[in-house]
Formats: sequence, structure tokens, C-alpha cells
Amino acid sequence: MSAVEDRRDPSPAHPPRMQALARLPIFLALAGKRALVAGNGAPVAWKAELLAAAGAEVAVFAERPCEELRTITAKAPRAGITLQQRAWRIEDFAGAAVAVGGFEDAAEAERFSGAARAAGVPVNVIDRPAYCDFSFGAIVNRSPLVIGISTDGAAPVFGQAIRARLETMIPRGFARWAEAAHRWRQAVQSSGLSASGRRRFWQAFAAFALSNPRREPAAADFDALLRNTEDQATAAEAGSITLVGAGPGDAELLTLRAVRALQSADVILIDDLLAPDILDVARREAKTVLVGKTDKQDEVALLIALAKAGRRVVRLKGPGSPTFSREEIAACRGAGLTIEVVPGVAAAADRSETERNTVERVSDRVKNSGRLAPIPETPLRACCGWPAARPARRARALRSTSRG
Repeated sequence: MSAVEDRRDPSPAHPPRMQALARLPIFLALAGKRALVAGNGAPVAWKAELLAAAGAEVAVFAERPCEELRTITAKAPRAGITLQQRAWRIEDFAGAAVAVGGFEDAAEAERFSGAARAAGVPVNVIDRPAYCDFSFGAIVNRSPLVIGISTDGAAPVFGQAIRARLETMIPRGFARWAEAAHRWRQAVQSSGLSASGRRRFWQAFAAFALSNPRREPAAADFDALLRNTEDQATAAEAGSITLVGAGPGDAELLTLRAVRALQSADVILIDDLLAPDILDVARREAKTVLVGKTDKQDEVALLIALAKAGRRVVRLKGPGSPTFSREEIAACRGAGLTIEVVPGVAAAADRSETERNTVERVSDRVKNSGRLAPIPETPLRACCGWPAARPARRARALRSTSRG
């Protein structure tokens, strides 16, 4: 039995990757699909125009259409808008992808919503949340880059204010880079790069686009990004280790280098006092493993084994955690691995008792939430070429990390 196997197994940790959502943001592909719009007035005309801009074939039903409805019928973007001067009927829902209604009468709004749901069509009734399956929210349009903003109907004006702020922050040139990504995606897929290589390409693409928002993407840019990715492939496939300091434990104080490391990680090793919201910025596919009670020698051996198995490993240290010694860093480098140290923001010399208790309570919430469990089917030891831990030992490790 190896020295690593003889000690506690690191336990996979599953802190919350996202807080509760009031609404699930979903972007519908409506090109060539039928949308039903019923009612009258400027808000109805705006929704019909928005659906047409997304490529839907919009059928509008209004007995006495207003001037706005008549105008957009003649000047619809992308797809067409047909205007029928009659009330909507049950059979109009056949084949519709979405339905939108605008009615002053509550009984008519309820009838329209009920008919749509009975036909299995997602429905939105303007300014009547009780009859809605979805909402539109505020939109920042850099198509194909599109940002949706929702306040769950609580403060639409606040959502619009946020949209206005984002409009000033996001260059319009990002639309060109999003279009380039769409054009280049198939070439990247067929380039022969591995899955991790393709991810590195898109990380380099994103960094280049963010630095050059006003530049017109060119074929030479694609060639240079692909060539650089291929040149780095051999070293990167061997795996890497990044030691990241979380600073005082506040997610908003993570450095940009720390965020980049977390967003490219395959495995993230954490300790007991890490606030779970720090992991919100991490790559969602990354495995998270709690090693706070693991022997330091075993922890270094785990880092090396994971990296040699081709993983990008991040050791994320919370506030108050001891830093890696020079000997431990040298051991990783001596194994032929790339290792990077990303210091955290310096914390205040003394934290108040309240601050310490807050961190500890956050940690207890993670450990006692039931989210800690052995990695199903493919434990880390098996993926690293190590023998899988015996069930009894793995159970003891789980219990040891779950104590308050």
C-alpha cells in the first residue's frame, strides 16, 4: 500500500456552483419558426418586432391594429410579420413555437394563456407575470453575442439601467469577434487539437478579442492563434499545477490571474476554510476536491499524480492556510511539471472575530450540506492510475471531512 493510499483519501467537495435562480435564462433559436402574437398597442408591436429580429415568422392577430403594428408589418427585420385583422382563435396556436399576448382585459389574458398552455406553446402575456411561462427582460445586442437581463419582474427600470451601463462597457466590435468565432468553430473542431487543446485555443481567442475589440478579425489572426496553440500542445498535455491564494477569502478580491487559473482548471483542490462563492468563478466542469485534512506529503503526491495524468490542477488556498514550502514546490518541478504560483491579495493583519466566524460558518455549511461524497464511478485514484481506495477507507475519509 502506498504512502498516499495509507492515509486519508481526499474527499470530493461539491459546494454550490450557482445560487438559486429566479428565472432560468434560455436563448431560443426561432429562425424559421412560427410565433403567434395577439393584442394591440405599442408593447405588442415591440414584441412582434423583437421576435421577427430573432428570425421568427410572426403572425399578429389584432381586430383594430394600431399605427405601430401597421408600420412594423411593412418594415420587419430578418423574418416577416403578417397582420390579420381579427381576434385570435384556438387553432392559431397549431405549430407555434412561442405565443405573446397583450390585453387590457384580465379575463382575455387568462383565456389566451390557458389556450397556449393547452396547446403546449410557451406563452408570455405582457405585464401579467401570473400568465407567463417566460419573460423577455432587457437585452444588450452584439449579435451573435447577446446578453439578457432579468429582475424577475420586480424592477424592470432597474434592469434597463443595468442594460444601459453594459451598453457603455461592451464595445460594439465584440459582435465581429463573436461572428468570427462562429465562422472558425468548425475549423477548430477539425484541426486535430484535443479537447483541452481546443479549450486553450478559445481561451487565447477570448483574450485576443478582449484586447482588440476594434480590430476586424482576419484569417491571419486565426492562423496565428491555431499555430500558437499547436506549439503549446505538447507541454500542456503533460498537465500543470497552479498554486492560487484566495487572499482574505472574498471572491471579489481574487486576482485576474487567479480567475484565469480557476476558469481553465480540470481539478481544483480546496481546504476547509474556503468560502464556497469563490468557486462560482471556476470552470463548471472542474472536479472539486477537499484536501484540508490531508497530509501535506500526500497532497503534493496527489498534485503530481493528477498533473501527470494530463490534468490542469489548481490548489486553491483559503485564508489562514499555510503556503507551500520551497521543498514542496521543488518536488513538483522535480517531477518535470510546470508549476505556477499566484499569490492572493494581502489580507489585513488581524481579522475580527466576526470575520473569522463567518468564514468558519461558510465552511461548516459546505461540509455539512451533504454535498461531500466519493467521486462516482471514476475516483481520482483510478483516473491517476492509482488503486481505488477500499470502500471502508473512503467512508472514513468522508466522515473525517464532515465533522463540524
